[in-house]
Amino acid sequence: MELRHLRYFAAVAAHGSFSRAAHNLHLTQPALSRQVKDLEDELGVPLFVRGTNAVTLTEAGEIFYEEARDLLARADQAIQRVRGEAKSEVLRVGYGPSLTAGIMPKALERFQAAVPRVRIELEDLAPKEIADKVAAGLLDLVIAPASITTMIRGFQWSEIRRMSLVLVVGKDHPLAKLTKVPPKRLKGVPLHGLGRVNFPDYVSWMRAVLKPFGVTPDFTVLVNDGVTTMFAGLEASNGATILTDGVAGVLPRSLEMRPFSPALPDVVIMAGLPADRPNAHAETFTRLLREEAERIKGRAKSIV
Repeated sequence: MELRHLRYFAAVAAHGSFSRAAHNLHLTQPALSRQVKDLEDELGVPLFVRGTNAVTLTEAGEIFYEEARDLLARADQAIQRVRGEAKSEVLRVGYGPSLTAGIMPKALERFQAAVPRVRIELEDLAPKEIADKVAAGLLDLVIAPASITTMIRGFQWSEIRRMSLVLVVGKDHPLAKLTKVPPKRLKGVPLHGLGRVNFPDYVSWMRAVLKPFGVTPDFTVLVNDGVTTMFAGLEASNGATILTDGVAGVLPRSLEMRPFSPALPDVVIMAGLPADRPNAHAETFTRLLREEAERIKGRAKSIV
């Protein structure tokens, strides 16, 4: 068994397809299939259940996949140390700042104290921009809502935190007078939203969460440039929108944030890493973000 066998196996497991994995590895599909079959013969167990258009891991395959990813990450680190590349390592992270509100600064501080030789490059990206950069192999770690994970193939996902949906309104908006906003009060209210070009999941997600309350959101303005541009529009029109409570730290003074009662479903925030080229530093940073989220959650519970 050689490292290339593990890389080939991990690529097929990550993509769920021999053809996609072969394309990513710059191999022919028959050659990749033969290499994986040789690995299965050596192990003496099948690693995949082969279907017409996709493959899935067997129980043995799931176990071996976890071990293979760890071995590959350690091998890559060893190669970098030998080549002297560790001094200039870079961890490329694509994320939305509001999704990591309250946890990013401390996680960065802890990470840089633990591995000072690694430089983190943070890129504030919309979901569509994240998907494009992932496709180009330009990100080592992605922090994104669970709703966009289906846009990104070949990544392994784990939950970091959950965030609440809130109503953001101008101070003179009628709903700003309420301390808590019943979702039914949004019926017929003109809303600002995030546009489909860069935020393809936003409108459909909002429709899904409001449907149980008999509300079809009336999006009269859709913005593709992100929340900063949206805030300017809300200020100009005294409008309203629905965002996560992570925007609290960047909210202009002219806007108010109100919780919903009953609460809308939480937004699940996920961390994604390339499954066929695991990065130990990305896994470490993900763990630190999760620990900070748990710390903040625990502190909030103790205050309540």
